[in-house]
Amino acid sequence: MTNRILAKRELAPQITLLEVEAPRIQKRWKAGQFIIIRPLAGSERIPLTIVDSSAERQSITMVIQAIGKTTKEAVAMEPGQALCDLVGPLGEPATINTGQEVVCMAGGVGVAELLPVAKAFHEAGSRVTALCGARSDSYRILDEELMGVADVLQWATDDGTYGFAGNVVQLLLSIAGPGTFTEGHVIGPIPMMKAAAEATRGWGLKLHASVNPVMIDGTGMCGGCRVTVGEEVKFACVDGPEFDAHLVDFDELTRRNRAYREMEQEALKHDCHIGLG
Repeated sequence: MTNRILAKRELAPQITLLEVEAPRIQKRWKAGQFIIIRPLAGSERIPLTIVDSSAERQSITMVIQAIGKTTKEAVAMEPGQALCDLVGPLGEPATINTGQEVVCMAGGVGVAELLPVAKAFHEAGSRVTALCGARSDSYRILDEELMGVADVLQWATDDGTYGFAGNVVQLLLSIAGPGTFTEGHVIGPIPMMKAAAEATRGWGLKLHASVNPVMIDGTGMCGGCRVTVGEEVKFACVDGPEFDAHLVDFDELTRRNRAYREMEQEALKHDCHIGLG
């Protein structure tokens, strides 16, 4: 059975890891690329970063945060069931240069998306510092896996229950400055990525941001994932999802991601009208 779920594991509240049978994608994907899934026949399409893969099991791994209708449908599925649709790998791979002093920053579920990038830098011979953020200790994910690929791993928690008390950008500023790192990668909530870009402007740091705009087909046809980078309009699904963080218009990206908020809230409402006349 294609697209069959092989394993499921809860990493933290509302955050679930799914391992899915996908032999063709497993053979071709590279760090930074993504897939688009449709869990059920009536589901919307959602993009997800490929976190890991297994040649032995001919599978890929994804991490899903259950916050919307479709993500909740996905995490409700069990091993043995099959996703309705699975397409990939999509997008351009992350920029991985050899022998660099690299800082990899992520917040929330972005930590899962950062893992393959940190691993690729590590395998390329770079020294990797991973700075990860979570709401609290109970929301930390993939700590053991990150320790296997990062030379330095530090956590920031909003409530101070583990590691640095504060956010990832505050943690960065507490340990680094201009010249500390030569290359960087940031992924997570838009405000965090924007703050990281502003904080490191003028550092001489090549900071790449993996952006997350609204995406429908993943082929550049719908135009929903437009993002302005410098003076150019790019499409995250085919030109990205990684761009120069110091050139991304994060304010525009925020506005575009809010465009369908009311529709998502409506989709989450219970549509049963029994007894209402």
